[in-house]
Amino acid sequence: MPRDIPVGNGSLLINFDSRYRLRDLYWPHVGQENHTAGHPCRLGVWIDGQFSWVDGKAWSRTLAYEPDTLSTQVTLYNPALNLRLICQDVVDFEENLYVRRITAMNMAEEERELRLFFTHDFHISGHELGDAAYYEPERRAVFHYKGKRWFMMNVGQATIAEWEIGIDQWTVDIKEAPVEKCPWRDAKDGQLSGHAAAQGSVDSAIALHLTVPGRDEATGWYWIAVGENFRQVTRLDRAVRRKGPEHFRERTCNDWRLWVAKENRSREFERHMDELPHDVRNLYRRSLLILRTQIDDDGAIVAASDSDITHNHRDTYAYMWPRDGALVAAALIDAGYPEIARRFFDFCHRVITDEGYLLHKYNPDGSLASSWHAWYYEGEKPLPVQEDETGLVLWALWRHFQHFRDIEFVKAHYRGLIVRAANWMSAYRDRETGLPLPSWGPWEERRGVFA
Repeated sequence: MPRDIPVGNGSLLINFDSRYRLRDLYWPHVGQENHTAGHPCRLGVWIDGQFSWVDGKAWSRTLAYEPDTLSTQVTLYNPALNLRLICQDVVDFEENLYVRRITAMNMAEEERELRLFFTHDFHISGHELGDAAYYEPERRAVFHYKGKRWFMMNVGQATIAEWEIGIDQWTVDIKEAPVEKCPWRDAKDGQLSGHAAAQGSVDSAIALHLTVPGRDEATGWYWIAVGENFRQVTRLDRAVRRKGPEHFRERTCNDWRLWVAKENRSREFERHMDELPHDVRNLYRRSLLILRTQIDDDGAIVAASDSDITHNHRDTYAYMWPRDGALVAAALIDAGYPEIARRFFDFCHRVITDEGYLLHKYNPDGSLASSWHAWYYEGEKPLPVQEDETGLVLWALWRHFQHFRDIEFVKAHYRGLIVRAANWMSAYRDRETGLPLPSWGPWEERRGVFA
């Protein structure tokens, strides 16, 4: 997964690449409906009459997380501009709200005006046809929408007297606009044209102006509210205005710290953890947090959520393979996270066929995903399955029962998942040898009988 710092909440997932460009925005499912289709949304800086994108060569970048949270800790430094930016990104643990805090550190002696530019290259629902965007003066915000997918972008800063909410500059235009009107190029002179609406294939850019005292710092905020309609995204924007964006960042950090330090693990588990070096314990907790970003709240454990592979293969790994999901679920069971594993087993219960086998892979919403396994092979109609994808789900569910003795949960899945899958595996065998019949191997390249 070549994405350096994902942040998410099980419904809204945002991925950044190594140059701190927002590259993937998934909603309402982790791994399904990438509303940027991998196209970068960028951060630019204008100061002292100079403009610079933070993904450029003039900047050094350190991409990390705050300890034990899914809040990023990104340091951006440009020595030529005497400027350092500290960025902290979160997706609220409960709401479909992405928040970025930007602390600008002025390393020059004199007070300076800083203009931060945020660009949006949306491809709503995975393509740019039929998109629309507009600036709305009452809320001083920009909206992108198509059908039941709405995105509201806004900025703010804390003044001595109160919160100041609303963008200072904006522009909205078509992606194929002339160079001087292209939103991301329009920002290079420190000014945006103020074009108010566009439809079809559209980009936008917005700006936040900060005054930074000499040898001091100033803080600005940027957020994206996500929902199905105007009412939902403006409700989130009102909540940010009322409570302040720091409220959502802090509560999300606190929630993840509680999540990653669960108290229901066994004493033996905690004893083994205490024996590990400090760096290994940190890596273990960080792995759990990043793993959680790739799991949808409806149970799908996706293989990966980056979009780069689409350039060569015209498809992604943002699918739920039952085999991969079962192995991850087993690890989470051992780590003491049964509730995530239960949602995965619920997912498998919903999608298993009446005959008792699980197919190649599934979309995060439970629909059948694209597959290269054929229903026709050498003149016959074989099942396009990998037998281990069904078997490993039962194996992981057995581990869950061994760990937690959750009889009520198993009872609800007994006939529909356990018996159905076990009967199919028992029958899917050669009558003479008793071996399983051929299926596709773990790497999906050959059909055969595999140990």
